[in-house]
Amino acid sequence: MLVILGFLMVAAFMFLILTKRATPVVALTLVPVIFGLLAGAGLGIGDMITDGIKSLAPTAALLFFAIIFFGIMIDVGLFDPLVRGILRLVRNDPMKLVVGTAILAMVVSLDGDGSTTFIIVTSALLPLYLKLGVSPVILTVVAGLANGTMNIIPWGGPTVRAASALGISPSDVFVPMVPSMIVGLIIVLLFAVHLGIMERRRIGKLIYEPELVASGGGSLRKGGKGGGGAGTGGSAEGESGQFFDGLDPNRDTLRPKLLWFNAALTVILLVILVMDILPIPVLFMIAASIALTVNFPKVKEQGDAIARHSSSIVSVVAMVLAAAILTGVFQGTGMVEAMAEWLLNVIPSGMGPYLAVITGILSIPLTFFMTNDAFYFGILPVLTETASKYGIDPVEMARASITGQPVHLQSPLVPAILLLVTLAGVSLADHHKKVLWRAVVVSLAMLAVGIVLGQIPFG
Repeated sequence: MLVILGFLMVAAFMFLILTKRATPVVALTLVPVIFGLLAGAGLGIGDMITDGIKSLAPTAALLFFAIIFFGIMIDVGLFDPLVRGILRLVRNDPMKLVVGTAILAMVVSLDGDGSTTFIIVTSALLPLYLKLGVSPVILTVVAGLANGTMNIIPWGGPTVRAASALGISPSDVFVPMVPSMIVGLIIVLLFAVHLGIMERRRIGKLIYEPELVASGGGSLRKGGKGGGGAGTGGSAEGESGQFFDGLDPNRDTLRPKLLWFNAALTVILLVILVMDILPIPVLFMIAASIALTVNFPKVKEQGDAIARHSSSIVSVVAMVLAAAILTGVFQGTGMVEAMAEWLLNVIPSGMGPYLAVITGILSIPLTFFMTNDAFYFGILPVLTETASKYGIDPVEMARASITGQPVHLQSPLVPAILLLVTLAGVSLADHHKKVLWRAVVVSLAMLAVGIVLGQIPFG
């Protein structure tokens, strides 16, 4: 009976999420409560949920303060010089433009919000793509790959979902996977270089003539084999300046005098994070408090800084706390153990020791065709409990499960990717033609690195 109720609970949760009949918070709350009562939990369901909330409280704190910290860094202009530098370096070369797109997307993705990343990248660089004649599809492909690879950072979503679903620390999942992420990012850069070279060959290198800027013109003409082409007119500097419509250079939150302090604080934060000296929630609580105090000394300014990012904070933290209900009921009623025992009898014994690798491979198509909530809260716990019978730790299953994120981010179920293609004026079909196989390559490479380094068990 517990097996049937467990699978029905997963199916009901996934149905509500996939058909958009309920938000993840509502589905994560009501579905487990209903099925927990059907499983005979009675009034004991309160203790189950409380235990789940206690286990996920550090994760909620991590998300809260990580979003605040990186939101502040964007507000105060930490990344503005990077954008200006990229614009200066890439304006005359399609290949440099595409590589610059990848680098910018990687850096801005540190805030964990795909929508913010894509708004900044398209606002900054799309005018140059159009000016140079580079296909906007290249922008969506490179930005999508970069953001998808960076999406495994603990405050990005999937890592914290996997950790929440299995009741483990996000740092234990993420830190060992840093080499996999780095290799994934290198592959993204190589794809960017290749795509950029192809675009350079297609349209020829464009030479920017800055001497015309003083007269209000500015010109781009084709060089290389094609000889001189007609100037397109208009200033590349002026067009690329559309970025600052998205991040106003005169916004009140800018703190140019504190640029080096904020840069040092961010670097120190990331170094300590990788060294795993302090728990990640504590680290971000301290860093966010320092950033708020130094950049916004007045109490009202601090309140406004937090309020600017409140919508992201509320949606993500609420999701984690609601997930505590699902995990608490799953564990407290014994459903997950019963489902795992059933799967143990169904899965051939020869495949059992490879469940971590199988999970990593399955995460590629499954997270494309379903939401992260459905996969991490509905499927991963069952696979993990089964894998434990073969000596595979939950944290190893969690690491394998996040390797499919480069593909997941290209899914039409992800609002951020729909925003990206809309802003770039690209059809989702054209985006998928170029991005999907490349995203699969990145995901498999991340999985392979995890196996080679022993972070994901193989057999």
